[in-house]
Amino acid sequence: MRRMFQKLIAGVCCMMLLCGTVACNSQGKPANGNGKEPEVTLTPEPTKEPDATKKPEATMEPTKKPETTKEPDPQAEGTIMEAAAKLGFSFGTVANAYTIRDLTFKMMLMDDFNSITAANEMKAYSLLDQKASQWSSDGMPVMNYTQADAIVSLAELLGIGVRGHVLVWDAYMSDWFFREGYTNNGPYVDTETMKIRLQYYIEKVITHFETEFPGVVYCWDVVNEAVGDSTSDYDASDARHIRTLRSGVKNQFYHIIGHDYVELSFLYAKNTVEKLQKENPEVSITLFYNDYNTFFPEKRDAICALVKSINSYAKDAAGNYRKLCEGVGMQSYIGGYGVQEGCMNPEDIGRIREAVLKYHDLGVEVHVTEMAVRNYDEERKAEHAEFYGELFKMYAELNAEETLITNISIWGLNDNPWMDKENYSYKMNGPYCGLFDEDYRKKDAYYKVLDALQQAE
Repeated sequence: MRRMFQKLIAGVCCMMLLCGTVACNSQGKPANGNGKEPEVTLTPEPTKEPDATKKPEATMEPTKKPETTKEPDPQAEGTIMEAAAKLGFSFGTVANAYTIRDLTFKMMLMDDFNSITAANEMKAYSLLDQKASQWSSDGMPVMNYTQADAIVSLAELLGIGVRGHVLVWDAYMSDWFFREGYTNNGPYVDTETMKIRLQYYIEKVITHFETEFPGVVYCWDVVNEAVGDSTSDYDASDARHIRTLRSGVKNQFYHIIGHDYVELSFLYAKNTVEKLQKENPEVSITLFYNDYNTFFPEKRDAICALVKSINSYAKDAAGNYRKLCEGVGMQSYIGGYGVQEGCMNPEDIGRIREAVLKYHDLGVEVHVTEMAVRNYDEERKAEHAEFYGELFKMYAELNAEETLITNISIWGLNDNPWMDKENYSYKMNGPYCGLFDEDYRKKDAYYKVLDALQQAE
């Protein structure tokens, strides 16, 4: 009965969204305060950074699909979400301002997932409102939560948790946020002013979602992708490999706030959570550092050094170090970037396993975030399904005796065989990456994963 009621409500919500009463503002413009369309999430390939000066092509609105009539083969009973829960982790996916209007997507969401992440709508460049900030009476930034609230509201309605993504990320960050008067060409503010702005932003955003949707946003990626990939990105003497540049563009958080901006961001976030907990002891928000290439040894070790630095940054009244970072998010774009070579490599499973163990040894939770098991060759769907099954068999084995992984979130959710090869999502995910096909029907890969988890139970 509860499920039927949820589906009825979801249908009503879908109609409201289609009419523009929830997801868009009254003018039908994007709710980022800049009149820009939301951008797709950008994560670099394992060996090459994207051009940080070029905006990625937005691809979130679904492409028209060809009609299909093939029925799926009967398969095992149960869902990955149910099997995952028995092994101690939630099962999530990604949602955005377009997909939450799709009734088929919402039906799948209710049936198969208990966690979602907003693609872009909770990022600073989406929330910050430039014009409103320029007119701010106290000089502090102003946020527009319209599109983010639509996603979190739907999650609350359906009883699904939200991974907050992300508070601080240098890529595509609104440059005016760092300038006097929030103008496009004014001088950059000084360090102390920027610290005040950052602290205010972090506190207001965390507090907004906890106040408006109590308990729904169960964790936050506090900082995203701060660790560089080569010595051109960071100071070679820094064991944390904190970015000073991204593809030649200055990381303004680093250059204006300082080399400890990551640690400082976590301190602001932790102070906010503890303040909320004093007001309501039931508040539970876990703070994560999130990055890509987390299972490659050099970057893995730099991330470990960063987590140790964060958790030795501040002390409590008794003189003990405060645990500011409570988790590591392992972005998991697995395989070659835009090409079949490097996809479904068994050695990656071993590297991922080793990385999970190393992060766990730091005393933090591990989330597998932004997963896309890449495949660009339709003829290798069966191999892709087998690889997916082996990958989740490894995850299940890690959680068999102790809960090392507490969430796995799939971003390469369904196939997109008609996608152009120059499309951003084609390169990031691969056209045959999904657990679901282009019509949201479960593929063999889904059942291989389900079987791996059920066998581990």
